Amino acid sequence: MMAQPQINASKPKILVVEDDPGLQAQLKWAYEDFEVIVVGDRPAAIAALRAEEPVVVTLDLGLPPDPDGTSEGFALLDEIMAIKPDTKVIVASGHGARESALKAIDSGAYDFYQKPVDIEQLGLIVRRAINLHRIEEENRRLAAKADGGNRVLGGLITAAPEMIRVARTIERVANANVSVMLLGASGTGKELLARGLHDASGRKGGAFVAINCAAIPENLLESELFGHEKGAFTGAVKTTEGKIEQAHGGTLFLDEVGDIPLPLQVKLLRFLQERTIERIGGRKSISVDTRIVCATHQNLEAMIGDGRFREDLFYRLAEIVVKIPSLAERPGDATLLAKAFLKRFSQEMNPQVKGFAADALAAIDGWGWPGNVRELENRVKRAVIMADGKMIHASDLDLEGEEDEAAQPLNLKSAREAADRKVIRHALARSEGNISSTAKLLGISRPTLYDLLKQYDLQG
Repeated sequence: MMAQPQINASKPKILVVEDDPGLQAQLKWAYEDFEVIVVGDRPAAIAALRAEEPVVVTLDLGLPPDPDGTSEGFALLDEIMAIKPDTKVIVASGHGARESALKAIDSGAYDFYQKPVDIEQLGLIVRRAINLHRIEEENRRLAAKADGGNRVLGGLITAAPEMIRVARTIERVANANVSVMLLGASGTGKELLARGLHDASGRKGGAFVAINCAAIPENLLESELFGHEKGAFTGAVKTTEGKIEQAHGGTLFLDEVGDIPLPLQVKLLRFLQERTIERIGGRKSISVDTRIVCATHQNLEAMIGDGRFREDLFYRLAEIVVKIPSLAERPGDATLLAKAFLKRFSQEMNPQVKGFAADALAAIDGWGWPGNVRELENRVKRAVIMADGKMIHASDLDLEGEEDEAAQPLNLKSAREAADRKVIRHALARSEGNISSTAKLLGISRPTLYDLLKQYDLQG
């Protein structure tokens, strides 16, 4: 019997999703250095994604049964990001190229190209995507090493691929001339990410100015944002620049942008369109070069439907939308962050505290963290202040230790893999990357742990 040819496992895999047979053949033979899998519709693409785990996907948004639109392509893009979010998806569309491209990047795509296809240009994009994937793989390996974590985007502590992906997205858009909206629950670190975006951009030499729109009374918010001239109202004893002017050449972070009242939304929209402002009581327009980054935990689309937020302002502010995972969606990060907070607060407030007892670590792992990173920080700070001994216990953190059950995938293999990854990441974080300690915590041998780390790409 003739031996079956062996696929070169060292070649990066590319999945080409294209329904045109001629273009399928052209793209398949354009990449001799890669292993190319070609499919023509969404079900076949999902099957290939699960079976082959390609590094890069080139995706034609116009797929059957909607070849003249983009609905099927965007549905597939969402599924790819849900199943394997580290995949670099490069989209093609001849249907409203700019709008589709921005929407695709917003949905997690790496890059885009326009039809008709320039094979050389697309080849360059594919190779850049593969190189970036390799770098991110190395980052993930480093993130699971000795310290059990990694600092990304200028100080963000995380070892979770979910959060690393957010950081990489922000780094990618940092130098693009677009407004960015950060969506996430309270306490997930939106201001830290906004500052990281500023520091990664060409505006890092300018000021980073932050304002919480929910914390300022409506009658004062306009003055805070736009400033006022001397004598504009009672108490205006001098001319004062607003936050928008103060951030000239830099970045203005508008937290809880959903709390801006409608009349002021009109004025903010005018600034975004014309890049000029007028202070309260002023008569001249002032040109201002300020980038807006905003954040909210509210459902702005629902507010638009209720008439409480302007749709045109939303689209000006949300050219790129970044969704921030909650702390419960970042397995292992609670332990990493808790240790970082303990180190900082013990030095400042109670040097005798040296670490967490086993019951405290178990409680941190098991807690759902409804208040996210802010809740964790506050609990650790209180525990450090109140601790009588060298170790923090679960009682010091005032945690019950009841774990919230997250929704699990129905696919049994996927569920097992997700559970394995989660437990291993918790154990690595708790043992600070020590392999022997991690194996003991998991109740397995070191060789078995090494096999699992290699299988799940958790450590190099």
